[in-house]
Amino acid sequence: MISLISVLAGIAMANYRNAVLSAQEAVLKENLFRMRDAIDQYYADKGKYPASLETLVSDGYLRRIPEDPFTRSAETWQAVPAEPDLTDPNAEPGIFDVKSGSDRVSMMGTPFSEW
Repeated sequence: MISLISVLAGIAMANYRNAVLSAQEAVLKENLFRMRDAIDQYYADKGKYPASLETLVSDGYLRRIPEDPFTRSAETWQAVPAEPDLTDPNAEPGIFDVKSGSDRVSMMGTPFSEW
């Protein structure tokens, strides 16, 4: 009887962990989508990419920089710089994309830093 309860508890714990991981992955996908959308809106409005993620907040494109659910920090996002403007070599390239700073791997086997 006790061994049956132990097995059931182990199964329930594994399901709980998978549910938590799945929820964190969904939050990460949504955060990346919202930040990338804000970058695109900024570029469409201003004709250049934002200098930093903080620029998106200060210019009103985001209320705040979201927290990465895996690093539990808003400071660990990895900004991907845009290609330099060949017509204006002195111009700051800005941020073209953003990725997670987590070193963990998703349930599908891909690193979160590649999302």
